[in-house]
Amino acid sequence: MRRTGRVAAIVAVAIAFASVVGRGAARNERGDDEQGRGCSNMTIRGTYGVQIQGTRPSAPGGPIESVIGVVTRTYDGRGGFTQVDNVKGAISGTVPDREGFGTYEVRPDCTAIVHAQPGPNILLEERIVIVDNGRELLSATIQPPPVMVTARGVRLHTW
Repeated sequence: MRRTGRVAAIVAVAIAFASVVGRGAARNERGDDEQGRGCSNMTIRGTYGVQIQGTRPSAPGGPIESVIGVVTRTYDGRGGFTQVDNVKGAISGTVPDREGFGTYEVRPDCTAIVHAQPGPNILLEERIVIVDNGRELLSATIQPPPVMVTARGVRLHTW
């Protein structure tokens, strides 16, 4: 009888352990696991308000200028986005309500690569860090080399 009791206790512990481990691997509606580990394109689905600042060429081959701006960017959860920006250069001025688009790929480590075309003949590559389960995005433009812009985006809403 004592041996049967031990076997039953071991089986009960094994079942409880498997239940806890199974719950830890569960995924939520964004594709992240319940404990916040892992990200996917769905993690940043929604619209973000973004503030940018840095430097860029004022025109192709032109002098470098300081730049500031605000952007509304909507990620579709499948690797594409659209945006509207209002960016002001110290030399080039402002192009109001400029529409743009691009693609993105979120990695499981909650970083992302973004290829953006914010305007005609402008191609940028950004690297993003996803913060607080996608509530905030931090980014740096790394291509082309003369562009040195950082940004902070805050989720406005998701659908």
